[in-house]
Amino acid sequence: MSIPESAAPATLAGEVRRKTGLNPATCYQCGKCSAGCPMAVETSLRPHDVLRMLQFDDREQLLSSESIWLCLTCETCTARCPNSCDPARIIDCLRETALNEGAAQPPRNIRAFHNAFLKQIQRSGRLFEMGLIMSYKMRSGALFADVMAAPGMLGRGKLALAPSRIQGLEEIRRIFDACTRHESDSTSTTTAQQNPGTEGAENA
Repeated sequence: MSIPESAAPATLAGEVRRKTGLNPATCYQCGKCSAGCPMAVETSLRPHDVLRMLQFDDREQLLSSESIWLCLTCETCTARCPNSCDPARIIDCLRETALNEGAAQPPRNIRAFHNAFLKQIQRSGRLFEMGLIMSYKMRSGALFADVMAAPGMLGRGKLALAPSRIQGLEEIRRIFDACTRHESDSTSTTTAQQNPGTEGAENA
């Protein structure tokens, strides 16, 4: 359950608590999340580091860190947490906050993969691997990476040449439309909060 905005302190931890209903202060740094994280060796900030920095309200470093974008959302950290802190959901909230505030952009290859993946789901309701690969390579610029794997995958029938659509595709597209409207409303709200005098100047 979300915490009323008026009850949350004006800190990043307070924003996370208001948006997710999770209290970062409940983390007591046992380190079980980071011990099980498959990306721990790839990141400068491990899950328990993120929670600790959140407790100290290190907003700028957290929202600009590449580490939050390297999270796989596998939820191993959440499953291992003995105090139900749900680090995966908190990191996802930090990514959303970073995007809304323009604090940072995810690395190009990560952004390219997410956009390519979601576009395939929006178009056909399920993953079309060939379309995903082509879209990702065009977006990321990695045109020839892993290209030698394609013949073997085609030969084994791992890559379909045409997408197949699911029943209820319109429902999927309505979900995408609703999310797009929500993101637009959130961005407008954030902009208004950051520039409180703008609306008054426009109305004057």
